[in-house]
Amino acid sequence: MVAAILFISFAVLLLMGAPIAVCLGTSSVVAMIAQGAGRPLDTVMSSLPMIVSASTSKFVLLAIPFFILAGNIMEKAGISEKLIKLAEACVGHIRGGLAIVCVIVSCFFAAISGSGPATVAALGVIVVPAMIKSGYKPAFSAALMAAAGAIGVIIPPSITFVVYGSIADTSIGELFIAGLVPGLLMGAALMVVALVVGRRSDLKTLPKAGKKERWLAFKDAFWGLMMPVIILGGIYGGIFTPTEAAAVSVVYGLFVGIFLYKKIRLKEFYAILLDTTSTTATVMFITAAASLFAYVLTRARLDVAISSALQSATGGNVIVFFIIVNIILLIAGCFLDSTSALYIFTPLFVPVAQALGVDLIHLGVVMIVNLAIGLFTPPVGVNLYVACGVGNVNLKQISKAVISLIIAALIVLLLVTYIPKISLLFL
Repeated sequence: MVAAILFISFAVLLLMGAPIAVCLGTSSVVAMIAQGAGRPLDTVMSSLPMIVSASTSKFVLLAIPFFILAGNIMEKAGISEKLIKLAEACVGHIRGGLAIVCVIVSCFFAAISGSGPATVAALGVIVVPAMIKSGYKPAFSAALMAAAGAIGVIIPPSITFVVYGSIADTSIGELFIAGLVPGLLMGAALMVVALVVGRRSDLKTLPKAGKKERWLAFKDAFWGLMMPVIILGGIYGGIFTPTEAAAVSVVYGLFVGIFLYKKIRLKEFYAILLDTTSTTATVMFITAAASLFAYVLTRARLDVAISSALQSATGGNVIVFFIIVNIILLIAGCFLDSTSALYIFTPLFVPVAQALGVDLIHLGVVMIVNLAIGLFTPPVGVNLYVACGVGNVNLKQISKAVISLIIAALIVLLLVTYIPKISLLFL
């Protein structure tokens, strides 16, 4: 009965167009009231503040606002333009080079911002018009930016990996290492599609940059390029934890933005803090609501029932387990944001994975790659909407253009799923 109320109220709110956090939180409260029917309301709701507080006050989650702040600082410092100029100097003369620039710069910027939509917003305003000017169709240009921006949740440091690590109680440092190769593989697949599409278009190329131009572009972008090196090098070298690394990245970003690039003033910093606070509040609101949803599932013993059914359906076969995981997450990714999906499905998948002997780091990478694809999958892929605004195209146009990129991403997903060494290569 509680399960029916929970899922029906969630579905009704979702169909009404309510924000996902509202859907999760409201359906959970309705289910809790139904579960405690006959008891005083204050008694039934007494556990709500504790659940919300516990879910949002984990030390490891401090990395989220710090990484968001660091990404915003580096964006305002003008690092996106410098990275684009460096990539153009290196590959802009190649036919389809601007598409390669789009993907390469997305990988670099992803290692700074750790967020898909942020990557699309920061780079799209520069890269998409340049791709259109070079001969790519507006819809494909926007679609490629949306897909490339999704690499932001796979390439470390990734906010999504921080969330998964906190739920599954796994090493975030190891998750960061495991996400590197799949992220680069996703980038390579998107480049191949862009080059194939480019062969059918009348593309223009940039003049080939000389050694001096490339050196100047590299020198200009050097301090921005050093941020992921410092973050990842510090984590992998055991100098600091991922949470501490996030704080270090903020200090480094401020130093670069204020003293080296001289782009950040007091007015800009105030705007950066406002933007960071708004984004962090959104993420934490979703985290709290999703945790409440997961709590109701647990109280109603639905998590055990679903996990048992899932284990029974797999028949002890790892291949079947991953087929089920991929299908569920690819569908869920079309409607849920990454944080919500992780809070709902991680507690369901982890016990089954452990029973089957699946490495939880590998499972995490598979889940995050699935959810990254969801960011640019119609009808509600967040990156698609951001890219539509940047490329001045509608959802129907971009949905058609993104199909080939989704297929390429699915091939990468299959490789990452069934060849664990791709994720666990450096562990």
